[in-house]
This record gives sequence, C-alpha cells and structure tokens, in this order.
Amino acid sequence: MTAQEVRLCGLLLQEHFGEVVERIGTHLLRGGAQNLRTIANETNTPLDLVKKSLCVLVQHGACEFGSGRRGPGSPVEYRANCERVLRVLRYPRYIYTAKTLYGDTGELIVEEVLQRGHMTMSNTVKTVADRLTHNMEEGRSMEYSEVVSAFSKLVETHFLQRCPPVAEMGTAASSTTPATPSTPAAPASTAPPTAESNPDCYKLPHVTLIGRGKRRRSSDDSEEQRGGKKAKMESCGDEGIYWQVNFERFHQHFRDQAVISAVASKLDQTSSEIVRTMLRMSEVTTTQTAAYTQPLSANEIFRSLPPNYSISRPILDQYLSLLVDDPVGADLDSPPHIPTLNLQRALANLARATLESVVQERFGSRSARIFRLLLRKRHLEQKQVEDFAMIPAKEAKDMLYTLLSENLVQLQEIPKTPDHAPSRTFYLYTVNQLPTARLLLQHCYKVHIQTKRLLEKSQRIEAILASLQASGAEPEQLTEVEEMITAPERQQLEALRHHINKLDSTENQVDETVFLLESYIFSTKTK
Repeated sequence: MTAQEVRLCGLLLQEHFGEVVERIGTHLLRGGAQNLRTIANETNTPLDLVKKSLCVLVQHGACEFGSGRRGPGSPVEYRANCERVLRVLRYPRYIYTAKTLYGDTGELIVEEVLQRGHMTMSNTVKTVADRLTHNMEEGRSMEYSEVVSAFSKLVETHFLQRCPPVAEMGTAASSTTPATPSTPAAPASTAPPTAESNPDCYKLPHVTLIGRGKRRRSSDDSEEQRGGKKAKMESCGDEGIYWQVNFERFHQHFRDQAVISAVASKLDQTSSEIVRTMLRMSEVTTTQTAAYTQPLSANEIFRSLPPNYSISRPILDQYLSLLVDDPVGADLDSPPHIPTLNLQRALANLARATLESVVQERFGSRSARIFRLLLRKRHLEQKQVEDFAMIPAKEAKDMLYTLLSENLVQLQEIPKTPDHAPSRTFYLYTVNQLPTARLLLQHCYKVHIQTKRLLEKSQRIEAILASLQASGAEPEQLTEVEEMITAPERQQLEALRHHINKLDSTENQVDETVFLLESYIFSTKTK
C-alpha cells in the first residue's frame, strides 16, 4: 500500500461518508490493526463516533475485524481494506454494466446494494420496485415478480452473492447476519467469499413477495418514520440473509470484454465472436485467478456460436488455429489439443499495449518506437537501439535518457572485469514490464487525487465567495478569497471547466487503465 493509495482512499471516504469516517479509515490504513480504545485515543475522537464510523466501514466491506494479536479474549482489532475503498471509484462502471446486461431493473438493484453495502433480497426488491414505479406514468406500477426475476439473473450469473456468515469472517458466532463492531471475533479472513468456500453463496432463499411498487408521495416520509417499527415486523422469509456485489465477477467481465475488443481490433469480428463464445461458456466456472479458461471441445464451441454466424466447422478450426498464433488468443497446448484461452498471456499483452500507448502519448512516436523495441528485444546497447529504431544517434540518446529519468527504461551494467571500468563494461537498456506497470498505476492514482483535490478546493472557495457576497462583503475581501487559488491551479481549473463534459469519460478511461494494470499485476502474483 503506497502513499498515493492512502491519500486517494482518504479523499473517497471523505467524499462518500464524511470527515469522521475519513479520519478513522485513514488512521487504520496507516497504522494497521488496532482496537477500539487505541483508535479513539490516537485520533482524538469520541468513542461513540468511532463505533459509528467503524459500523459504516464494516457495512461497506472497507474494514475487517478479528481478535487481537494476544489471542482469544483480547480486545477486538479492526483493519481497513485499502483495495475495497478504491473500488468506490469503479461504482459507476459496475452500475452501467448491470444496466447494459439486465436493463434498468438490474441497474437499480446493483446501485442500491452498492449504496447500502449489503441488503436482504426482499428489501432490495421493494426499494427498486418503488423507485421504478415512481418514474412510471400515473396508474402504472412495477410488479415485485419482475424485480425478483432480475435479481435472480444477477445471482445466477454470480454478479450478486450472499454475504459470508460471521463464522466464515472469523467470529465464533454462527449467525448469518453481517458483522458489527460489537461482536467479538477471531482473526479475520482477508479472502473474499467464493462459491467453493460457501456452498450457499449463490443460493436464492424462498421469498414470498406478492404485490407492486408504491409511488412515493411528499407526505410519505413522515408516515414512514412513524410506522418504521411496524414495517420491520413484516416477514418475507429471508431475514438474516444479506447480499453484496461480487466485485471479482464484475472484474472478470471487464477482463473478458477487454480481451474480446483486443481480438476484434487485431483480427476480425468473427474471431472476437468465437472468443466471446468461449468466455461466455466458461464465465461461471472460471475463477478470476485462473490462468486458462475451462477446456472446451471444438464441437461445443461450434454448437454455441450465435445463429447469425453461419460458419462451417472447417472454417472454425481455421479460426482456432489463427487464434493460437495470436498473442491475445487461444492455446491448444494446455490441455493438449483442446481449445482454451490463455488469460495470463492476454493480460500481459494488454498491459504491454497500455504501456506503449502511454509512452507514445507523453513522449511521442519515436520514443514509443524505442520503448516497443526494448520490450521485444529485452536488452540492447545504445548503438543497437539507434540501428534497430533507425533514429539518429543524438535523438536516440536524448530519448533514452528521458525514458530513463522517468523510470520507464532501466540501465543494466555487465562488467567484463571485476574493477567495473567503464571502458570494459556493457551498458544495456531494458524495460521491466511489471515494475513499469506498477509505476504507471501509481501515476493513475495521482491523477485521480489531483482532479478531486482541485474540484473540491474550487467548490469550497465558490461557496465562501457566495456567502460573502450574500452578506455584503467588501471587494477587498472577495479578492483576498479568490487569491487562495494559485495561478497554476487556476490554469488547471480552467482546463477542467473547459473540458467538464469530458471529465467523467476521462475518469472512466483512467479507471480502465487502472483495471488492466491491476489485473496484470495480480495475475503475475498468482502465476
């Protein structure tokens, strides 16, 4: 966990949950596992607020808890989950994917579960049905059964999963309710729940839901508050069974779409449709950490192709052979003569293409040519770089030193003699893809931080100016407040405002880069 990740987590916690939760979460990220009293003392926060903040973090999966380092009987300790907090950046992409796959109903289901952290199926169905009914024409309403159908599809395709029982999260209790800070716990398990570890992870409960969504009126809020206890008395048969978003399944879907797009751009649409079919057939049985998809016979692939792709079996075999030779394609060697997709190789090549595009964007096409050459040749001397890249010596030297200063290229010394004399030493330039990917990932986090900090400062100063103008402040006071933003920051803000419509798409593009690099780095750890 780097300083950039901690800073970005703090900004996200403050934006979504407020300053107190941000203070507690950032303290846990920097200090590691701590008990309740230690957190309260070191953050100078009242114990009651610490408990509420921890409840919020636990509710959203951003905090884990377990028994202390001294063993059973010691105070419960809490540990923040940096990776889970960073997933907040990807919430719009999760929601949009659900909308693309399952329509407005699937979109609202995923949105509600993300906003609440976890929910029961009955509460989710009622809330979504009410929201859909509120947006319908007068006299129309959404049936609960339609929302239940969309919820069931999300569970069948593993986009939603049951929250693990408290016992699986490290507590001695066997309750299936989500964990709370007041519950004593054993050492927390950092591994996310999977279908293999929890047989009921994707098992739908028998829920009795009959009715339609209700249209919310302006007077319903006070009535709902008065009758809150009565509403809680209604039983639907799924009490204590909570559901959460399966982020790994969404990430698997993003990875599959990236592979399909890469094949389509490099080969053709038919090749990408064959790859899409292979990924779809093994999407539920292939885990995120798997190096290959599940083995599929050519006959199975042929029968599962969409009807509009009327290709013969010999043509399919030719396409499979073509995919074997493609870096982002199939693999017929493991297992022998059975088509599988080499996911690790695909991620490595996607990460390589991302690195090359970043170098070209920042330093130009000639620097990208040198970078690409070093990726393929591994180790080259400066003279060899000049010859292979067909770039004049002076320009090649300047470009190499620029890439070296940015840590995108490394210099390796191989001495001929023990004295390391420069005249008797080979100086080889190389690119280490994994460290370079980690470096670029930190740059992406830094971009997120700078954007959020500038927009937050701008909004704060605009609010102060509006307040002063409303109270009749003098022009000197307004000028003094405006000067709180420095000249470079003002230029950056003007650029942001000029491209404000593109800001969301830019954030999504940065997140796509972050996802590809994270997936590649994660695949190297599991290899």
